Amino acid sequence: MIYFCLAESVVSDLLMSVYILAFVFGLIFNVLTLGPIIQQVRQKNVLGIFLLNLSISDFLFIITMPLWINYYRFNHRWMLGSGSCSVAGFVYYSNMYISIYLLCCISVDRCLVVSYPLRFKTHRTSCYAWMQCIVVYVVVVVIHIIMLVYDNLTDAHDENNNNDRCYETYPMEKPIALFNLLRVGLGFLLPLLVLAVSYWRVLATVGRSPGLSAQVKRKVRLLSFGVIGIFSVCFAPYHILLLIRSLVFYNNNFDKSHNGSYCRFEEQMHFFFSCTLALSSLNAVVDPVLYVLVIAMEKYKINRKEVQDTATKKSLKLFGFGCHKIPVITWKIRQLLTEQ
Repeated sequence: MIYFCLAESVVSDLLMSVYILAFVFGLIFNVLTLGPIIQQVRQKNVLGIFLLNLSISDFLFIITMPLWINYYRFNHRWMLGSGSCSVAGFVYYSNMYISIYLLCCISVDRCLVVSYPLRFKTHRTSCYAWMQCIVVYVVVVVIHIIMLVYDNLTDAHDENNNNDRCYETYPMEKPIALFNLLRVGLGFLLPLLVLAVSYWRVLATVGRSPGLSAQVKRKVRLLSFGVIGIFSVCFAPYHILLLIRSLVFYNNNFDKSHNGSYCRFEEQMHFFFSCTLALSSLNAVVDPVLYVLVIAMEKYKINRKEVQDTATKKSLKLFGFGCHKIPVITWKIRQLLTEQ
């Protein structure tokens, strides 16, 4: 039997304000960056393709934000029917994990371009980028469709407060708790590891490159920490609390009856968990910041005196935006390039 542990939230106005800001600034920033991104895609820029798909996901999420604003305006009352609740929740969580995995694609692409500029050049095509994006979309969407069908819209009504709620059914069911643990592992911890390793490799390689000025190296660090910062600020709090809630659910010492210790725990967590969900919505605002960082690096022109030969220039172009890995050009590599 499904019942609700939650009393009416006293933070609806705060949450509504966050979603309004995310909607307004997310729409403005994504519209402003869409034109330059499309221009990059037309030039068959791999990074531009990743950023375009990131923008598409953000736009779909932004379209549903007024529904969440309306939800919090009426103090956690969903007044638009269970169907719209399912669609809004489906887009919400799909956007979250599409964004996470596209950030992983970007980080791995940067790492390979930096570490293996010559070997990776022949494999790095626009088709390669589009296929990665399609795989990300298909996998995330299919998984969330399965969970949507399983959920069966059972969380639409709060009998205790006579409220129609959306995605706020407590306690968890066991399969949902298991799915949440998988989300934390595969949807957060694994991508975090991929990002950390990729950008650690980028920073280490660039740091060893004598052909780069200190300013260029600072710009590389800015992009690296910017991506990891976006990921951590937007997604870490939500997944940390999701992990805690799921582990608590599996703790048999908790009384899961109505008004039991488990319900009291969920009531205490509700404010913080709602805030982390609102915080995750800001990824639609900060994703365009990633593009701004990239453009700033692309406009930077490296002094010709710092470039030892044309082979190094080719390596610069491979990185896509001017902060590329400039590997230590050994005599052997220069000889191979000269032969080409």
